[in-house]
Amino acid sequence: MLPPASHHRPQSLPVAGVSPEGREHLRVTGLTLAYGDFLVLRDIDFTVGRGEIFIIMGGSGSGKSTLLRPLIGLQPPAAGTVRFAGEDLWQLAPAQRDRLLRRMGILYQGGALWSAMTLAENVALPLALNTRLAPGEIAELVSLKLALVGLAGFESFYPAELSGGMQKRAALARALALDPEILFFDEPSAGLDPVSARRLDELILHLRDSLGSTVVIVTHDLASILDIGTDSIFLDAESKTIIARGPPRELLAHCPQPRVREFLTRGGASPP
Repeated sequence: MLPPASHHRPQSLPVAGVSPEGREHLRVTGLTLAYGDFLVLRDIDFTVGRGEIFIIMGGSGSGKSTLLRPLIGLQPPAAGTVRFAGEDLWQLAPAQRDRLLRRMGILYQGGALWSAMTLAENVALPLALNTRLAPGEIAELVSLKLALVGLAGFESFYPAELSGGMQKRAALARALALDPEILFFDEPSAGLDPVSARRLDELILHLRDSLGSTVVIVTHDLASILDIGTDSIFLDAESKTIIARGPPRELLAHCPQPRVREFLTRGGASPP
C-alpha cells in the first residue's frame, strides 16, 4: 500500500508573469507517481503558462526526472491528470495521444543522438517519420533547424566529432524539428563546462523569445535556475512532494523553507 497522502502545503510566492486564464499551456493536478508500492511523488499540482521558462528543481533523489516522464508520454501516473493545451494526455486514445505528443519537443539528458547517423540524419528522423515532406524539403528544414541553434554547415558531422555543447545544440535542433509548442529539457547543462552551459541558456532564451515557445526545464544547475527561470517548483525528497513554488529569484529572497534556501544559496548565491 502507498503511504497516505501528505497534508503538507508548499510555500507559494506571487508568480511573476503567470499567464491569464485561458493562457495556461500545461496543468498538472493531483499527480502521484509510483513503481508498484514504492512511492516516488505525490500531490503534485502546478500550472505552466504559455511562453514561460518553468523550472523543476530539487536535490538528488527528489524525483525531478521522474516527474518529466508522465509529462512527455513515457509513463502514466498512478493518479492525477496531465492536461496539455486543455486535453487530458493520459485519457486520450493512443493515436490521439501521439498526435498531442508531436506538439512537444524533448531534449534528453544525454542528448540521445544516434551515433551512427550524421547531424542531418538525426534531425531529419522525426520529419521523415511524422510528415509527408519530400526529401528535398526535409533537407531544407534540417539545415534551417541546425542554423537556428548555431550549427549551420555541420550537417555531415557525426555526434562524436562535436564538443559536448555542440551535441546538446544538435539534440535541440532535433527537438525543434516538428516546430513544437512546448519544449522539455532534462538536465540540459549536465556535463557541460560553465561557458557552454551559459551559451545553452542564452539559446533557450532566444528560442523562447523568437519562436514563442513554452519551456519546461528539469535542472539542479543554480546559474540556469536563477538566470532564465520565470517560475518554478521545488521537489523535496523527504516529503515526496512540492514544498515551494514561485519565481526562482523570489524564492531565493523570501522562501521560508530551509531546504529551499540551502539549495538556492549553494556556491554563495545571495538574495537580490
